[in-house]
Amino acid sequence: MLPSSRHTLNLRNKQLRQVPEDIWQQTDLETLVLSENQLSEVPEQIGLLERLRTLDLGHNALARVPESLGDLSGLTDFLYLHDNRLTSLPSSLSRLRKLRYLNISENRFSALPDAVSEMQSLVELRVSDNQLASLPDWMGRLSRLQELHLRNNRLISVSESVGELPELRQIDLRGNPIENLPRSLARLPRLEKLDLRWVDSFELPDWIDDLEGRGCLVYR
Repeated sequence: MLPSSRHTLNLRNKQLRQVPEDIWQQTDLETLVLSENQLSEVPEQIGLLERLRTLDLGHNALARVPESLGDLSGLTDFLYLHDNRLTSLPSSLSRLRKLRYLNISENRFSALPDAVSEMQSLVELRVSDNQLASLPDWMGRLSRLQELHLRNNRLISVSESVGELPELRQIDLRGNPIENLPRSLARLPRLEKLDLRWVDSFELPDWIDDLEGRGCLVYR
């Protein structure tokens, strides 16, 4: 029998190469942790766990995630997919409209997946250590977003639409070859932290002083 509490199953760092079949019978699970294993795939049966609120698939060897992940309508708290081999996400994940935290850092994304555009409850989005060259114009649709982490990508510029995020508190742009920043960032009413460390590819615009003048911490 798999070790678990009534609503939580933690199989972190168990050297698993495949997901144990017993899991699909535990339909009352709210938290499933499968991180730090050797998983190269996750079966479509994961869609049976409709009560999941948190799913951790980080630190594995996944090149894809199943379409049925979009069936997890109760997934509201955390979805960890970081440190895998992902280049895309299935469009079905656009149905995760209650999800508040998504981590897809340390993968192989060259573009932010369109499915993210419908995750309009996101409070924190982590896409660090990928290969993003630009940000999509739909970023402004993530109206509840408070933290945006984009460290160590290939961003030359930042979309004007980021300046349409009324709740945004933190932007991490460290280690990108940025050549310009949109003035719209200066209009973000709640911005508290703009991290530009390890960015030496351009001269900071004058409006940065205005940000700092109203209390935003600008790390440079």
